[in-house]
Amino acid sequence: MKAIDCRPEARQAAAASAPPADVHTPADRYQELFIAVQSGGIFDDCKAFVDCAPQDEPSAILAAYRVQCGRPGFDLNAFVHQHFAPPCIDRSAYVCTPGVPLVQHIDALWPVLTREPAAHPEKSSLLPLPHAYVVPGGRFVEMYYWDSYFTMLGLAQSGRAELVHAMTDNFAYLIDTFGHVPNGNRTYYLSRSQPPVFALMVGLCEACGGQRAQGYLPQLLREHAYWMDGAERLRPGEAWRHVVALQGGALLNRYWDDRDTPREESWREDVATAAQADRPAAEVYRDLRAAAESGWDFSTRWLRNPNSADSPDPAVSGSLSLSSTCTTSLAPVDLNAFMYQLEMTIARLSRNTGDSARGSAFETRAAQRRVAMDRLMWNAGEGAYFDFDWQQDRQRSCLSAATVTPLFTGLASRPQAVAVADTVRRRLLAPGGLATTEQASGQQWDRPNGWAPLQWMAVTGFENFGLTSLASDIRQRWLSTVQAVFEREGKLVEKYALRDLPHGRAAGGGGGEYPLQDGFGWTNGVTRRWLANS
Repeated sequence: MKAIDCRPEARQAAAASAPPADVHTPADRYQELFIAVQSGGIFDDCKAFVDCAPQDEPSAILAAYRVQCGRPGFDLNAFVHQHFAPPCIDRSAYVCTPGVPLVQHIDALWPVLTREPAAHPEKSSLLPLPHAYVVPGGRFVEMYYWDSYFTMLGLAQSGRAELVHAMTDNFAYLIDTFGHVPNGNRTYYLSRSQPPVFALMVGLCEACGGQRAQGYLPQLLREHAYWMDGAERLRPGEAWRHVVALQGGALLNRYWDDRDTPREESWREDVATAAQADRPAAEVYRDLRAAAESGWDFSTRWLRNPNSADSPDPAVSGSLSLSSTCTTSLAPVDLNAFMYQLEMTIARLSRNTGDSARGSAFETRAAQRRVAMDRLMWNAGEGAYFDFDWQQDRQRSCLSAATVTPLFTGLASRPQAVAVADTVRRRLLAPGGLATTEQASGQQWDRPNGWAPLQWMAVTGFENFGLTSLASDIRQRWLSTVQAVFEREGKLVEKYALRDLPHGRAAGGGGGEYPLQDGFGWTNGVTRRWLANS
C-alpha cells in the first residue's frame, strides 16, 4: 500500500476520484423482492442479502422478479442466487498457525482485514471510499465508525501509520460527502451515525505523522452541526433528531435514526420485536435503530425498565424481549461525554488557527454541557454517572460501563473519578475485566460479556486521574482473557465472557442477534496496543 499524501489538496483530489455514491438502500431498490427475500429466510442472516453484489442492474433484477414471481413453480431461492453474489466470509483466515505469538498473529491479520477501493462491487450497498481501510471481520466486511478508532490504536502500534492516515481521510471524506459519518460504509447505514469519535481519530492521525489535527477542523465542525441540527429552534421539553432541549435551557444529545422501518440488515428480528410491542411499530423500529447507532446493540440499558427485567440464561440469544427499547427517550452519558470532547477539541483547534471567538463559543458550549451532565447524570450517592430519561424527567438507575466515559473524555472532576473507581471495583469489575452492565439478559451488551472499547476507555480514563492500580488491574484481567482464548482457539473474537465459567476457562462472549464473530478489529487494536507495554 502506498503512503498517503496528507496535504489538503491531495486529500481533496483523492476524494474527487472516488466513484459517486448511490445512496439507495437494498429495500429502496428491490422493494417487494427485498421483503420476499428477508421474510422468506433465503439467507440465515438478513445481513447477507443486503451485502450481496447484484449481477445485473438492480432495476432489471426487480423487473425480472415482477415478471417471474407469479408464475407456477417460481423458485425464489434460485432466482436470488442467479442474480446476486453473496458475500464471501473466510473464517479460516482469522485462525493462526499453532505456536504463533499473539502480537505476531495480530500484525499478520491487518492485511487480511484491509480492503481496497478497487475491490468495491458495483451497484452493491457498499459506499465507495477513496482510500484503503480495515474492517472488523466475520460478517462485518465494511468499515464501521467507532470500531475503527479502537482498531487504529493497534494499527499505530504495529507501525501501520499509513493505514491510520488513510482511514482518517476516509472518515473526513464521508463527512464531506454525506454531512456525517454513517454507522458503516453501507447505504443502509446512512440514516444514522455511531458514537462521534472523529476527534479522537484526528489526534491519533497527527500523532502518527499524518495531517495536523487542525486540518480536519472543517469536518469536525460539520460533524458537530449534524449532531446539533435543529437545536436553535427547540423550546424546553422538545427534541429534534439528535438534540433534546431541557428545562433551564440545557441542550443534550440522544441517539436517533432518520428512518422508522425495520433495520434492513436485521429485518426479521425487528419485525418480530415490533410484533411483541404494545405501541406503534414505527416507534419500536426507530428505537431499535437508535440503539444500533449507540454501538450498544442491544442491552437492558435501553429498556424502559432495565432493572426489573428478568435475568434469563445469558447464553440464549433473544431470551429478553427488546420491544420496550426506548433509546430515543434517553440522553446517554457516553454520547454526551463524546460531544463534550468534540466541543473542547473544536475550541482548542479554533484558537490554534486564530479564531478566538469560535474557540470561546465552543468552550462555553462544552461548559454548559458539563454543568447539565453534573446536574442530571451524576449521582453522588451511587458514585456513578447514569443516563437521563428526558421524557420522564428522571435519572435512570441502570449502572453501565458508560460511567467511565466522562473520565475518558476529561469531563469528570477528580472527586468524581475517585468515586467512579470505587463503584467500578464493587459493582462492575469482573474476573475478565470491566463488565458492561449488572444485568444478565441474553443480549450481547450485558453480562457476562466484555468489550475491548469499554476496557480501553476505562483504563485510559482511570489513568487520566492517576488511578493506576485499578487501570492496571482491568488491563491485565482483559489481556489474560484474550490470551487464554487465543491459546486455546488460535483467534481473537468480537467480545468475551468475563465471568467465572465451568472449569475456570475463559471464553468468547455470546447472546445477541448473530453468532460470535472472529477477526476482530477492535479486539486486535486494543490488545496490540496494550501488549506493547505489558
